[in-house]
Amino acid sequence: MKDQVRDTFNGMANAYEHSIDSNNLYNAEYERPAMLARLPADLTGRKVLDAGCAAGWYTEQLLHRGAEVVAVDMSPEMVNAAIRRVGDSAKVLCLDLEAPMPFGDETFDVIVSSLTLHYLKDWQDTFTEFRRVLKPGGLILFSVHHPLTDIRLLEDPVYLSTELIVDKWVKDGKTYTVPFYRRPLNEILNGTLEHFELRQVIEPLPTGAFKERDPERFERLMKEPNFLIVEAARKK
Repeated sequence: MKDQVRDTFNGMANAYEHSIDSNNLYNAEYERPAMLARLPADLTGRKVLDAGCAAGWYTEQLLHRGAEVVAVDMSPEMVNAAIRRVGDSAKVLCLDLEAPMPFGDETFDVIVSSLTLHYLKDWQDTFTEFRRVLKPGGLILFSVHHPLTDIRLLEDPVYLSTELIVDKWVKDGKTYTVPFYRRPLNEILNGTLEHFELRQVIEPLPTGAFKERDPERFERLMKEPNFLIVEAARKK
């Protein structure tokens, strides 16, 4: 499973680097505006972990806000794309988020993880590490697929279980097999609460630009969310 995820995103790295940022409305005009709205506009002097950086879009945005950024991803090709984007302005590493992280305790002021955690079957060790490397009072902000949307991709779903979904994505004319996990809402929230103080649960809304470019999908998102955003903090 892990190797399949890595291979899939190695294959999609070129698309993420050159077209996803502008062409994918679900990123550009849906998830990203909602995530950025929850982050301080000025991150000067703060150390931020971009956990699951892909081709480095969030890494670049965090740098623009003045942060000192460490970006990690399990895909070597995504890491290479992120390095091409930000150069040596950030430290970019190839790391598995299910393994212990090579950072000291209480290293980061903020952790951002965009549409990454649903590729992990078990969040327990990952959240334990996130809590360890986050400073007391530090912010963690993550987005995942919405469990009530993903459940429609299953033929015989069992809502209260963590279930593997294997989807098909088309990027730049190529079809990729993409495996990820759907977990119930209580598991997402209670898993977060085991390690952090919950601040906000956000079901984002698409932007006006999304409506202009694709009114049909805009109306669909206004009726049923595609993503879920969770904002939490480490206890002081």
